Amino acid sequence: MSTVLPVERSGHIEVWTIDQPETRNAISSPEMIDAIVGNVQRVDRDHDVRAVVITGAGRAFSSGGNVRDMAEGNGMFGGTPYEQRNGYRHGIQRIPLAFHASEVTFIAAVNGPAVGAGCDLAMMCDLRIAADNAWFAESFVQLGLIPGDGGAWFLTRAIGPARAAEMALTGDRVDAAQALEWGIVSRVVPGEELLEQARALAERVAKNPTHALRMAKRLLRESRVSDLEPVLEMSATMQAIAHQDEEHRERVRAWVNR
Repeated sequence: MSTVLPVERSGHIEVWTIDQPETRNAISSPEMIDAIVGNVQRVDRDHDVRAVVITGAGRAFSSGGNVRDMAEGNGMFGGTPYEQRNGYRHGIQRIPLAFHASEVTFIAAVNGPAVGAGCDLAMMCDLRIAADNAWFAESFVQLGLIPGDGGAWFLTRAIGPARAAEMALTGDRVDAAQALEWGIVSRVVPGEELLEQARALAERVAKNPTHALRMAKRLLRESRVSDLEPVLEMSATMQAIAHQDEEHRERVRAWVNR
């Protein structure tokens, strides 16, 4: 088990904790990238996992890139422009690709600041709950940078182009109340209730059949980028598969006989 991303399993649900409080849970180190990507790919192969809650240790959800490494030109932030390009492509950009390919439901339990790539990590999740002291910042531009981890793509799809532009072009903070108003999160709760509420939401997801959950997520994802007709065709194919699932048949029989 990774020491930077401890995993707790209970039934069909896992809780992952980004545990690098000394960097405010930065996610740009090779060890953290490998841990996140490896676990996303692991649960995608494990059909017994139906929902994953992701949160941060300590007071932050994630500070994103390690700014000290950036200042010193270490790791993915060092080398020639060509080496840095490959550092991004074979480093932190593996995270959005892994999340986008996965059919597991991910829930971000945002316990504090979600900054830069940390904000983007929350946007890669399907559902987001925030503690009342949490805040979000697509802050790259304030350091003279752009979202190098796919944040422009995920943020725009999460909250729409106008609000995504306001966040990305100002880099300003969005507090929990405004995040709720903008649809960045579905609810805001007291900090001490965050994990309990996130687990409860995960339970509401995980009570449903695995294959239906995974296909529903795939349809939601494709609906963001595809026209109606190909989505309808995919829906017909997936529905035909779902009708053959024994758990579906059992639930239909139980509904009819209730």
